[in-house]
Amino acid sequence: MIDLERCSAAEMCRATRADEISVRDIVEHFLDRSALLEPALRAWVTIDRSGARLAADRLDITPRARRGPLHGLPIGVKDLVDVAGQPTAAGFAPYAARVAASDATMVERTRAAGGIILGKTVTTQFAYMDPPVTVNPWSAYATPGGSSSGSAAAVSAGMVPAAIGSQTGGSVLRPAAYCGVVGIKPTYGRISRHGILPLAWSLDHPGWICRTVEDAALLLGAVAGEDPRDPESARVPCDEYLAGLPSGDRPNLVVLDDVAALARDAARASFEGCVDTLRRAGAAVSRGRFASGAELVMSVHAVIMQSEVAAVHRDTFAAHKEDYAERLRAYIETGALIAASDYARAYRLRARIARETESLLAPGAVLALPTVSGPAPGRDTTGDPTFQAIFSLLGIPSISIPSGLVDGRPVGLQLAGRHFGEASLLSVAAWCEREIPPIGPPPLGGILAA
Repeated sequence: MIDLERCSAAEMCRATRADEISVRDIVEHFLDRSALLEPALRAWVTIDRSGARLAADRLDITPRARRGPLHGLPIGVKDLVDVAGQPTAAGFAPYAARVAASDATMVERTRAAGGIILGKTVTTQFAYMDPPVTVNPWSAYATPGGSSSGSAAAVSAGMVPAAIGSQTGGSVLRPAAYCGVVGIKPTYGRISRHGILPLAWSLDHPGWICRTVEDAALLLGAVAGEDPRDPESARVPCDEYLAGLPSGDRPNLVVLDDVAALARDAARASFEGCVDTLRRAGAAVSRGRFASGAELVMSVHAVIMQSEVAAVHRDTFAAHKEDYAERLRAYIETGALIAASDYARAYRLRARIARETESLLAPGAVLALPTVSGPAPGRDTTGDPTFQAIFSLLGIPSISIPSGLVDGRPVGLQLAGRHFGEASLLSVAAWCEREIPPIGPPPLGGILAA
């Protein structure tokens, strides 16, 4: 019998496909685990117990030859993503009864691959930065990050093996790092956004939060690919993401010094220690920086995101202003004041920064930097999104893996690669994951006793 509290999603799927454990047993384990921890962690909006059990029983009688890559895997879905028959509230009171008529493409493909939707996870309102109700499993006094707060906390605490998230600034990788798990944001357009509420059109990226790099490759492979229902969906063919995990080749890491320098002292020291570990293990390490400077990159992201958020929410904000959370309301009001000429100039700078980034990425190289500027801060914030927002702006794939503890809370190593270079990026991430000492599970006893 496999240890469901410790094993990866990939291991679970191999076990269910081989009838080493029943899907119903897996579902019951995670339903029980969620019932135990949810009062303390508040990661879930809803849990679909009856639907999950029905799906499990159906999958248990599916012939082996017809079992998909995610056979029997329970999945959490950020409450920004449509699940047929369930509300997509996005933390917004007027949407509480907004029941989805059909699945988002990402959910549809997850089910087709054999995944089971366990429930909807907490998101900050409309995926912005107002603090969530969710607690970080590593500390009752720390934020889990946002906006994929419930997804990261649920995976970290073992309430679900994997969960869907989305990132416009840093909303997949930051909560993954704060909660000590893996987060992947693929290339813009690699995963369809059909059925996912937008925050900023040119920056929104669906992604996954999970336990291992192998899980990230498995999950990405199940949902990636062109979707005619999403006009921004990419037509570039998908790779076999699991095929090269990890490569025997030593990775070529380009450390972004100008970004790493902005991390707080303890987090920067932890990152440099991680880089030294990888160098000693055989990685080639060089140093680079943005020609235009990291501060400009972050400023360009801020202008584009603020302008687009104001545009996306213009009509709903006019009708329901008082229902908006405080920080999002202020962000929309300020974004509405940004001139079209400033937005256009930011777009031109974005193209220039993209060219500069390509020059840093020699064939086979990946960028390396801290995922977060420090460990998870208090629960009155979702933390600093700037380190992750760089790659939301550029639309290139990025991944965070746990890299250590600072003051008893996790931090992460962030890696980024070329457009549609997920296969190479995942291979490097798996190599790094193998060489970095694991941080272990969160100390949940104190949170349950609080």
